[in-house]
Amino acid sequence: MPTVNGSDVKKVVIACDAGMGSSVMVASTMKKKLKKYDVTVEHTPVNNIPPDTQVVLCHAGLAERAKGIAPEAVIVPFQVFMGDPAFAKVESAIKDGGTLES
Repeated sequence: MPTVNGSDVKKVVIACDAGMGSSVMVASTMKKKLKKYDVTVEHTPVNNIPPDTQVVLCHAGLAERAKGIAPEAVIVPFQVFMGDPAFAKVESAIKDGGTLES
């Protein structure tokens, strides 16, 4: 099971199924929140997760696919696109140096 210390995270990917809808809003929000920690946030289809990705945020329905595409990354699933606790969990780990794990 992949783990990463939040203070070591330099790249977060918001992975979607194919469209450019709600996950774009998540990516925009996370970019703003994580900018002050020098973390790059990218938006990409789940099938195109870059190999250097450390943390993937994706809808719970895509988590298994994301694990297959990026087995070394920490996969953090969420249920709702706005206000899901997963977003605060990632930000808090990055801010405080906490552990993130799949």
